[in-house]
Amino acid sequence: MRRRIVEIIEPGSRKDKISRIYDWFMITCIILSLVPLVFKNETEPLILLERITVTIFIIEYIIRWVTADLAFHKSTKIKAYLLYPLTPMAIIDLLSILPSISILSRGFKVLRVLRAFKAIKVLKIIRYSKSIKRISNVFVKQKDPLMAVVIISVLYVFISALVVFSVEPDAFENFFEAVYWSVISLTPMVGYGDIVPLATAGRIVTMSSALFGLAIIALPAGIITAGYIEELNDEKKI
Repeated sequence: MRRRIVEIIEPGSRKDKISRIYDWFMITCIILSLVPLVFKNETEPLILLERITVTIFIIEYIIRWVTADLAFHKSTKIKAYLLYPLTPMAIIDLLSILPSISILSRGFKVLRVLRAFKAIKVLKIIRYSKSIKRISNVFVKQKDPLMAVVIISVLYVFISALVVFSVEPDAFENFFEAVYWSVISLTPMVGYGDIVPLATAGRIVTMSSALFGLAIIALPAGIITAGYIEELNDEKKI
């Protein structure tokens, strides 16, 4: 019985209709749980909707915790029960539940802060969407080249900010504004125009930054696309 429950609550295969129905049911609940967040005022229907979805999330969290020993095959029952709350998805599940427990949030100031994290519920969809799971696998497998791109981007932002702050200090009140300008220049499609160099030297640095920014932005896109295609090919081989 417990084994069958685990088969249902885990992302289902095409052959297991009950598991697939459960996946879509949970995806629907996650989407509905986000509806109250798009409204400023809390109404009775919205409060009721939130309570229903949160109750479903709590029941699922308890079921996953109770059956954790079946998920951690190489661990003892006690060890599995201790390890499960520390897993990434279990933490996301818990953080999506706590902000909506109004009784607790009134008693603990820390949980009042957690109410701002209600939008974290959307991350629960990772567990039930195969497409998102594929992308997650791509990030895991391509973490080394992606990390290299992140390091290059951070260095480029810092160097560009340092150069433009030295060339045209009057255009920036402090170095942080230069870093902000550098990040915006790194992504040329997002030009806000609130901070702009006025001198010729500063504009030359801006043009150079925008051109190099296109190349840096293109790197992770290529890595992720290649990794996604590889992931699809691996699934076809299985």
